[in-house]
Amino acid sequence: MPGHIGIVACSSEGAALCYRTVSLYGSERMGRYAHPEVAMHTHSLAEYMEAIDRDDWKGVAELMLSSARKLAAAGADFLICPDNTIHIAFPHLRAASPLPWLHIAEVVAAEAQARGLRRIGILGTRYTMEGPVYPEALGAAGLEFRRPRTAEIEGLNRIIFDELVHGRCTEASLAAFQDVIRRLGEEEGCDAVVLGCTEIPLLVPPDRSPLPTLDSTRLLARAAVDRALTLRA
Repeated sequence: MPGHIGIVACSSEGAALCYRTVSLYGSERMGRYAHPEVAMHTHSLAEYMEAIDRDDWKGVAELMLSSARKLAAAGADFLICPDNTIHIAFPHLRAASPLPWLHIAEVVAAEAQARGLRRIGILGTRYTMEGPVYPEALGAAGLEFRRPRTAEIEGLNRIIFDELVHGRCTEASLAAFQDVIRRLGEEEGCDAVVLGCTEIPLLVPPDRSPLPTLDSTRLLARAAVDRALTLRA
């Protein structure tokens, strides 16, 4: 049997896409109907948002660690979190974690390197677009990055929290993302964008993006399956 994947979930839409990708990609790697064992735990998104709104990243880390401990008790061998924003809390939890993690931004940066990309536009929640998670991971990989403008950040953040986390995708919101992606290519010289919120791929499929995309959710899920297969007993 391959290793057991533990998913520390946050928002339902992103976690569902991650689990589905583990299942589908698992079948590609392992055969019909097959995938690694998976366990998932999530606290309410409301609990996470209460801590985030207080700028309490230690509180976010405690929620993640609570899930991590439950998943360790369930037999998981390693952990993933299909939520980019709460990776801001990673410095507060890494040393206390009962299990090792695959870091979503490090997985994305490795994929960007493998594709020979040079400059990446960062899309996600306001916390992700303005925060350190992707700049640190991309910088460590020798990659440049660009952020959207302030007004663009506010607009995309609203779409994520008012629509995408509730499973709503509209053509108007797709057009808003397309405009930002197009400008990042034309004015900022980006050769790809990271879909750094796990719900964005539900709105912006590759064939409707003006630039190549790095789908953080699916990349993380596939990396988890690959890691699980290296742990095969």
